[in-house]
This record gives sequence, C-alpha cells and structure tokens, in this order.
Amino acid sequence: MKSPNDLTQIKTNRKVFKNIFLTGTLSVLMLAACTKEPSVAEKSLDQQKIEFQARQLEIEKQKLAIEKEKMAYEIQKKADSIEQVKQAKAVAKPQVIRETKTVYVNNTPRAASSSGNSNSGASQGSNQSTAQKQGMSKAAKGTIIGTVGGAAAGAIISKKNRGLGAVIGGVAGGATGYTIGRSQDRKDGRVKPRN
Repeated sequence: MKSPNDLTQIKTNRKVFKNIFLTGTLSVLMLAACTKEPSVAEKSLDQQKIEFQARQLEIEKQKLAIEKEKMAYEIQKKADSIEQVKQAKAVAKPQVIRETKTVYVNNTPRAASSSGNSNSGASQGSNQSTAQKQGMSKAAKGTIIGTVGGAAAGAIISKKNRGLGAVIGGVAGGATGYTIGRSQDRKDGRVKPRN
C-alpha cells in the first residue's frame, strides 16, 4: 500500500498536471482564435461585398423590369388611344363649315386730343404698363443660377451625404441668387425700390 505522503504527492501532481493541461488547452484555443480572426474578418468582408453586389444587381433587375412594364404600358396606352380615335371617327359625322368671317380690330392707342384731358391720362397709364420690361427677371435668373450652383457645390462639399448637401446648397444658393437678382431689378427700375 501507498503511504499518505505518497497519496498527497499524487494528488498535488494531478493538480499540477490538470493546471498545466488546462493552461495549455486555453493557450492553444487563444492562439487558434487569434489566428482565425483576420481570415474570418476578410472572409466576411468579401462576403459582404458579394452580397452588396448581389443586392445591387437585384435592384437593377427590378429597375429594368419596371422600365419594361412602363414601356409596355405606354405602347398599350397609345394603341388604346388610336383605337378610341378610330371609333370616334366612325361614329362622328363630318361637320361642314360653310361660311367664315374674319374681323380685324385696330387696338393701337389714339393720339390725345387737347379737349380730352381725362383720355390722355388714361392713355399715358396704358403706355407705362406696356413699357414695363418683358421676359425673365434678374431675380428669377439669379434664383435659378444660385440653386444650380449651390446644389452642385453642396454635393461636392458634403462627403458623407451628398443629397443632403445638394439640397442645403441649393436652398442657400437660390436665396442668395434671388436677393442679388432682386437688387439688380431694383437698380434697373423693374421693381420699385424700397422706401
């Protein structure tokens, strides 16, 4: 039989071997986990890229299907409208215009006479209203140019969200272009200056 000292020594040896075995097992697992991590990360990144491209491809396929349906709808719409016109022509009786009458009206303002002072004031007012400039105002042109320029600048400047940058830049550019154009309209006399 074994002595009690031998038994305690065997027990301590077992504990030491257990600790060594557990430490070795944990270190092997840790090393295995550390070496697998980059390959798993690379693999998952590649998988994510492939999944993203697959989703983009699916979206493009859906867009293409929508465009095909849209074209088929337009073709059917045209065919239906042609058919309706044919049916309307078949049902409708032709109308014959027998007589036409052309009327010419002279709308030029007349010269003011010395006896009609009230008429001369009315004709002067109508001349002033027709003398106003026609076409697009500088405020409108400034708004358009400012909106387009601001949207472009906002999209270029904003790196994270280009759409939001374009909207903000477009609003700011449009407002700035409008104020500059409006002041030029005031200088030209198109708009009455502020009092």
